Amino acid sequence: MKTLSKLLVVAGLFAFVACGPSAKDQAEKAKQDSIKQADSLMAVKAKEDSTAKVVAEKAKADSAVAAAKADSIEKASKTTKKGKK
Repeated sequence: MKTLSKLLVVAGLFAFVACGPSAKDQAEKAKQDSIKQADSLMAVKAKEDSTAKVVAEKAKADSAVAAAKADSIEKASKTTKKGKK
């Protein structure tokens, strides 16, 4: 009986190991994981680029507003100086 139970345990271990993924399956999974990681990095990069573009456009708009304010202040200053003379 002991011999039979040992034989069954050994057979069970071999069956358990044999049921695992093959080397081909593991390589395919590693490839898919690499692709997913690269895709996520590209998505992060695209989001960063988009954010940088928005920030640059906002800075440009802010600069235009500041220039317009400075221009209107300068015009108002010249108008009041002409009126005082």
